[in-house]
Amino acid sequence: MSEEFENLDEFEVSGSPAALPNATAVLVLGILSIVTCWLYGIPGIIMGIIAISLHKKNKTLYLSNKAKYEQSFKNSKAGFICGIIGLSLSALMIIYLIVVVLFVAGAVATAGSYNAF
Repeated sequence: MSEEFENLDEFEVSGSPAALPNATAVLVLGILSIVTCWLYGIPGIIMGIIAISLHKKNKTLYLSNKAKYEQSFKNSKAGFICGIIGLSLSALMIIYLIVVVLFVAGAVATAGSYNAF
């Protein structure tokens, strides 16, 4: 009879849910990717990509035992969504900066050829 209980993991014995290993990290990186998207877009892109990749690892672990990881997967999913939003905003910021640089370069190039007389 005791051999049956030796193979049970902590969740099955205590009945309490466990946390995914990177759920909090995904949430923090997702939020930081939104917050830092205005810093020329680079930190937001880096943090967004890391949040998305960590969420994919958490998702495979969650699918192995849904009842055990239910609560922490919600945090990971929220971080995933924030990571996508931060990645999108950072990409838009980079596109905006490229357009501004091209506009300024065009204005400077044509300013020398302007004659007032």
